[in-house]
Amino acid sequence: MSTMHKPIDEEAKRREALELQQRMADIHHKLLVLSGKAGVGKSAVAVNPAVALAKAGRQTGLLDVDIHGPSVPELTGPEGQTVHSDDRAILPVKVADNLAVMSFGFLLGSKADAVIWRGPLKHSVIRQFLKDVAWATPDYLVIDSPHGTGDEPLSVVQLAGPLAEALIITTPKELSISDVRRCVTFCRQVNLPVLGVLENMSGFICPQCGARIGLFKSGGGERLARETKVPFLGRIPFDPEIVVSGDNGVPFAGRDVFSPAVAALESVVDRLLSRERQIRVV
Repeated sequence: MSTMHKPIDEEAKRREALELQQRMADIHHKLLVLSGKAGVGKSAVAVNPAVALAKAGRQTGLLDVDIHGPSVPELTGPEGQTVHSDDRAILPVKVADNLAVMSFGFLLGSKADAVIWRGPLKHSVIRQFLKDVAWATPDYLVIDSPHGTGDEPLSVVQLAGPLAEALIITTPKELSISDVRRCVTFCRQVNLPVLGVLENMSGFICPQCGARIGLFKSGGGERLARETKVPFLGRIPFDPEIVVSGDNGVPFAGRDVFSPAVAALESVVDRLLSRERQIRVV
């Protein structure tokens, strides 16, 4: 009996693999936001470039695959909304012009719910998100991945396919730098190109005099980028408005304000858009 069912199982796997491949092939650019350590503000950084790309007119999907601590719904505003689906696809939540969001947080009953899963089940859910979410052919898919180099980041890299690259977030602290160094090594071992390193929480800009105060030191991300020979994308200083915006579900990059933090985030987006222009010229 098991022998009779095996061809059916193999055919189903083959069909699912083709569906995943086609879904990922429809996306022009995939940006995996990674960090070697928790607490570096990775999710806030992931949200804001996605918002900035959408403001620049690019159809953008934002996928939160942090199953144990999904924060993208809260950061982007649609927390508590219901995700709809049909027989063929999961429909992401539209949060702004050109921007749609999908997160495991939409599937939880409350903020207090704890997900106690092992690796294979998490891999299955990430696979379903990548295969079944109908992004309406976005130009960019920004994926907020859990920190570290374990099951979830590895699943995302393996399933996302080609045309994916990593944006690695660190803070200036040496402990964070050490973990991010491992993150760069992870990317190289799984053949994931690195767009660059972005240093978050890089000092505080005095709103009165404009002086930079190095709360956690500064320059660690740039030194790491030189050491590992990957691009350094800039420093995002502490800015109280980023915290306020995140708590209110209004991404900082979506507001018409300017600050050193916004400038650093825009540098990432400028690099992506500049490469688009280079590709068109070629």
